[in-house]
Amino acid sequence: MSSRPASATPLAHPAPSTARPALIWTALIVVYLLWGSTYLGIRVAVESLPPLTSAAARFAVAAAVLALVLRLRRGPGSLRVDRRQLRSAALVGVLLLAGGNGLVVLAESGPAGKAVPSGIAALLVATVPLLVVLLRTLGGDRPRLWTFAGVGLGFVGLVLLVLPSGGSGTVPVVGALTVVAAALSWSVGSYLSGKIRMPADPFVATVYEMVAGAVVLAAIAVGRGELRGFSPGQVTGRSWAALAYLMVAGSLVAFTAYVWLLHHAPISLVATYAYVNPAVAVALGALFVAEPVTAQVLLGGAVIVAGVAVVVSTERPRRPVDGAAAEHSRR
Repeated sequence: MSSRPASATPLAHPAPSTARPALIWTALIVVYLLWGSTYLGIRVAVESLPPLTSAAARFAVAAAVLALVLRLRRGPGSLRVDRRQLRSAALVGVLLLAGGNGLVVLAESGPAGKAVPSGIAALLVATVPLLVVLLRTLGGDRPRLWTFAGVGLGFVGLVLLVLPSGGSGTVPVVGALTVVAAALSWSVGSYLSGKIRMPADPFVATVYEMVAGAVVLAAIAVGRGELRGFSPGQVTGRSWAALAYLMVAGSLVAFTAYVWLLHHAPISLVATYAYVNPAVAVALGALFVAEPVTAQVLLGGAVIVAGVAVVVSTERPRRPVDGAAAEHSRR
């Protein structure tokens, strides 16, 4: 799971302006490919790196780089926030990165048969928009009927995906539940980010979210004893390369492209990452690490993606009345 901005769900952000189509599609392809590939990156990184330790290092380094860039470009006060904003960003960061990303990393680590394949993890995480709709409903919102239909369809796909089949491609139940818990944590963090007072600048918010997530991940990693007997010399070159890729490509480049898209492209187009990323992850997992793509994976994954597509398409902002500027909702 990538380090997306605090409210980076398909239902969250406005797109107040437009840009040249070539630039928009370039940014979209970056988000499609890089965020879709982060699941494979996690899978390779945890082959020889302690899982939560690697996740903590990823977000700590990404936060430091992003903070430095903001400091150099905007001056000394660029990261200034009040205590309430800091607490809010820290809470959201723990939910998104320690809970959401950390549980995905744990689910993808471990021996064959117990670790969740990267493509399956991406398909399970694709349920986040569906969970956000349920949280909105519990919060008093009234999504459209077709939105609920999409949620129902998505959860049917989830059941099909994890239903024991007895074959070699059966999804590990414990690992699958861990990823579902990760998706729930990510959904709660995304939902709360639209309800509590966050830093106004998403880049600044992300710095503090990454720092909070990294601190909690590091503390849990130490508590789990991940560093006992660990030696950097035991880590393979491909795991180091995968960690560096996650830091740069997943946490910085794709994030920047996504934030730019939110301000220059229609939200309905930007939101397509939610059902393109899983397809990219499944394809890359099969191609590079020979993850099985069974009929059950294809069917369950297709139904989940179809449900997410229905939710995304029915949650497009309504056109403004009287020609006034659109007042886009934030969940």
